[in-house]
Amino acid sequence: MQYDRTLLRRAAKGTGDNTPADVARRLGVGRMAAWRLWNGHGAPSATTAAAVERAYDVPASALVKPAPAMTAEVQA
Repeated sequence: MQYDRTLLRRAAKGTGDNTPADVARRLGVGRMAAWRLWNGHGAPSATTAAAVERAYDVPASALVKPAPAMTAEVQA
């Protein structure tokens, strides 16, 4: 799965949440979880993605997308 942090950051800043600590408070998650989301280190869990959708009106489907399929064959 691919996570695009820019959507979260744009939506958060639109509500006045300018730091990971602000995001943690609004989402009700730990500060480290919010820091990882803010900085793009790992994708959010389903629960956290749902919290982002409720808090910032960013659909989970827009926040996290399936990784593109690998098309190149491995050469031996």
